[in-house]
Amino acid sequence: MHLANSGRVIVRLSNTVSAGQILCDEGSTKVAKVTELIGPVAKPYASAMSLTNNIKKFVGKKMFAFDIPPAKKQNRRKRKWKQ
Repeated sequence: MHLANSGRVIVRLSNTVSAGQILCDEGSTKVAKVTELIGPVAKPYASAMSLTNNIKKFVGKKMFAFDIPPAKKQNRRKRKWKQ
């Protein structure tokens, strides 16, 4: 992992991940959320947004992809009441 000047975390990937996946450490602490994949196809990198305030303590450590399904939005419709 590397911390970019923009505040994003740059992660070297060994397995394929998709945008929106959560990266965790060995203790299942959520560290970052993948926003985009960059670099060559053979050795890809991911740009991720930090989910913790102290991202510097995770630099250089091994991360794991954690797939969380997106939360379902409730369908709220306005009803028109007849009087």
